[in-house]
Amino acid sequence: MRHVSAVQDANVGLDYDRAGERYRAYADGDVEKLYEFDGQYAYGDQEIWRILGNTLNKLRARGRRELSVLDLGCGPGTWLRRTVDWAGKMGFTRITARGVDVAEAQVRRARLLSQDVASHAGVSLRFEAGDIRRGMLEPDCSVDICLCLYGVLNHLPANDLPTVFGEVARVTRGKLVATVRAIGSSPTIYVDGVKSAKAYHQDNAHGRLQVEFRNGARTSFPSHLFSAAEIRALATPALDIEDLSGLDLFHGRFATDPDWNPAEATPDANFIHALRTLERRFHRNPAFIDHATHLLLIARPKRS
Repeated sequence: MRHVSAVQDANVGLDYDRAGERYRAYADGDVEKLYEFDGQYAYGDQEIWRILGNTLNKLRARGRRELSVLDLGCGPGTWLRRTVDWAGKMGFTRITARGVDVAEAQVRRARLLSQDVASHAGVSLRFEAGDIRRGMLEPDCSVDICLCLYGVLNHLPANDLPTVFGEVARVTRGKLVATVRAIGSSPTIYVDGVKSAKAYHQDNAHGRLQVEFRNGARTSFPSHLFSAAEIRALATPALDIEDLSGLDLFHGRFATDPDWNPAEATPDANFIHALRTLERRFHRNPAFIDHATHLLLIARPKRS
């Protein structure tokens, strides 16, 4: 297990903790509707869930009944809860899952929301506060699915990512599914919707985001935007990349705003189909990939 001496910027966890339920609602929607994906980021969520569903299907098709899942930067636990719940429905009889996050209030929320799933027979589900750069508790080659979704890696200095990817490679026997904000993505303030900010500035020279909220609060925390070339270079020493693509090139940019657009502007099925066609056509195109909302990385550990 490798360790680093740096301590993650304290503001990251504090700001997610202050956002509390607002962050969960912004990021994940209705807690009672685990499998309904809607809102501005619905397309990205649907694609990630399709990948996870296919991964679970392949494991079960090989006769697997045991499953291990690790979620790095789990937030309020929605993705881990979703994966564990669905795995149980698919016939996995022994499921070990752990989520870790720097935001302690989000971890407590994850524990509360996951009580029902955690009580299922054969399920060991726990959430812990911690810095993902400080080494992972899981044994070598023990994790079937490692998740690291949305802004988690953007909050780390880029030169710390090889350490994280090295640990992921050590503990994982299956695959990593990770996303990062791209250099050409639309703006985010991570902890809440952009509308809650009075002003914001992404300082790309120093990798920090400054935000002034409408309630008068101010904050600054690490925010490094990645190009596809950079994330590939950082991951490649430890991981074999199965796929690196743009996640949501068009859907988020064409999403309507209920505070601005009338109901009749809502895209119909034909329009949504056309957007999906465009996504499939351009999501690996070098001229487009860095303009996606996120970069989607799917990788497996290198084995000597």
